[in-house]
Amino acid sequence: MIDLTEMLSYDFMQRALLAAVLVGFTAPAVGIYLVQRRQALMGDGMGHVAMTGVGLGFVFNTSPVWMAVLVCVLGAVTMELVRSRGNQRGDIALALLFYGGMACGKLLVSTSAQGGATALESYLWGSILTVGPADLVTIGVLGAVVIAVTVGLRRQLFAICQDEDFARVTGLPVRLLNLLLAVMAAVTVTVAMRVVGLLLVSALMVVPVVAAQQLTRSFAVTQAASIALGVVVSLAGVTASFEAELPPGPAIVLLAIVVFAVFSAVAGPLARRRHRPAAADAGPAVCDVRLPGQGSSGQGSSGQGSSGQDPSGQGSSGHGWSGKGPSDATTPERGAGLAQ
Repeated sequence: MIDLTEMLSYDFMQRALLAAVLVGFTAPAVGIYLVQRRQALMGDGMGHVAMTGVGLGFVFNTSPVWMAVLVCVLGAVTMELVRSRGNQRGDIALALLFYGGMACGKLLVSTSAQGGATALESYLWGSILTVGPADLVTIGVLGAVVIAVTVGLRRQLFAICQDEDFARVTGLPVRLLNLLLAVMAAVTVTVAMRVVGLLLVSALMVVPVVAAQQLTRSFAVTQAASIALGVVVSLAGVTASFEAELPPGPAIVLLAIVVFAVFSAVAGPLARRRHRPAAADAGPAVCDVRLPGQGSSGQGSSGQGSSGQDPSGQGSSGHGWSGKGPSDATTPERGAGLAQ
């Protein structure tokens, strides 16, 4: 049985739990946009780039977190510019950036006076139990910026993730919003590296989101549910690591994967139960298609078939917004569902 009073009596556990809440809130808030754009592994690539910043922090005897923020932001901007070009050489450039960042970080850490296997491992796998007051302030400040952007600009960011061309037609600054989202993802990676580590940071950004998608339908509900899951699994992982003397980062990620597996198992039966009453109330199906040679006196002439309308009522805009105007295009609740 976990003794919460004893656990909370330690200062390092208080800081660890607070850092877990901040990261659990921040990571899914950004990850939902990466999942929507089918860039779930972008956080993993940024983690490779952030290693160079950690190495520079050791070499110049400065904060590795802030150096990682600087390097990771530059890498994120470069990745977004390469992605916008959309050619094969862009993929090669991203691969060179990812692996070069990891290799450069390892060399810099090994040549620094305070570098070593232990110092490097704390950033690769996380070291939440050693988070100090200065680290907590850094995580809090950066996390507040990420949350303000991802929640405050939710509709605009959703629009560019759903359909960039349509968002551009509505007058949104697509290039600027893409760069802003990439920068927020980079900041999130550096914020979360002290909790789950650079090698597992992408999991905390993605797994709570895809777990919430199993049971939710709208974007706003999915974002709220994924943030709640991120906070719960982060707190549970830190608590379990304290009780069982396990590494907190892997414990948090494995708990998130377990939650995803449970939600996936429950999602199928719930979907069937929801659709069964709807199918029962729908009544008998009516064929409204006129065969060649039939006149206009049949049912087809008086039904919807003669009006040329889409029976589904979705229109033919092709953008998943049911033919609504530009003012509704950036509303997540009116948009299409999340990509599964």
